[in-house]
Amino acid sequence: MIANMCTDDTEDRTMGAGHDHGHAPPAQGTATAAYKGRLRIALSITLTVMVVEIVGGIVADSLALIADATHMATDALGLGMALFAIHIANRPPSENRTFGYARAEILAALANCLLLFGVGGYVLYEAIQRFVTPAETEGGLTIVFGLIGLVANLVSLSLLMRGQQDSLNVRGAFLEVLADALGSVAVLVSAVVILLSGWQAADPIASIVIGLMIVPRTWKLLRETLNVLLESAPKGVDMAEVRAHMLALPGVEDVHDLHAWTITSGMPVLSAHVVVSSETLSAIGHEKMLHELQGCLGGHFDVQHCTFQLEPGGHAEHEPRLCH
Repeated sequence: MIANMCTDDTEDRTMGAGHDHGHAPPAQGTATAAYKGRLRIALSITLTVMVVEIVGGIVADSLALIADATHMATDALGLGMALFAIHIANRPPSENRTFGYARAEILAALANCLLLFGVGGYVLYEAIQRFVTPAETEGGLTIVFGLIGLVANLVSLSLLMRGQQDSLNVRGAFLEVLADALGSVAVLVSAVVILLSGWQAADPIASIVIGLMIVPRTWKLLRETLNVLLESAPKGVDMAEVRAHMLALPGVEDVHDLHAWTITSGMPVLSAHVVVSSETLSAIGHEKMLHELQGCLGGHFDVQHCTFQLEPGGHAEHEPRLCH
């Protein structure tokens, strides 16, 4: 809901740091870059616990523990991809890549989704195989190694909690670690059941639970990632409200070719052709009109980079249209 429409009190507000129309990424880098140190710590923890769980799974003959360790291996790969994407994304723009390599982070998030789907399928397959060929699982050892995995995952989750709200790339890593934490809980439950009752089927059942927990969260992340790649409007930006705000400015007669999309997490952009009356342009000039348009959107919408083309009435009839 719009609290108030844009009026003359916006004339001193500008978007971001000044009246910038360049296409370079923000000076502070992409949204993911701020969490590079935390991603490194989470990667170190993940690699350490992965080795511990592999050893524990072999010693205890626990498929659930091996499944969790395998998932942690994909977590490590996902965290590594996220860190590599940060390095690539922060490379400066060039003449041929005017936005630089910022989209590398979104591609890393997409790769994480595919990786998670693959892991989920593998774990489900191995669980079914364990039903066909049962094995004896040592419940006590599984509990010990499962607790180590759970504690490590909780530490990593605390490191990535804030970043997953700002970056799809970090969210991919966060969801992988979250699935691991839930998997560790499933491992512990199955181990307790085996220890108390001797019911060995609890181990493959826990593995199935781990596999099924991966899919819904991964599907949600995949949809958000594809929305960015398909250049959908940024999350939380209502294009009808954006248009209404712009049309409410004195002198604005029409808005067309209005587009908003996301380069990468934390980098939404917008462009529009704005028809302004000749009387308004003569009275206040192009520069003030641009400031008012930018102030209008900057005060109400999370779009940090806008490009406007000011036009006289009737000009739209003489230019190709991308959309209607």
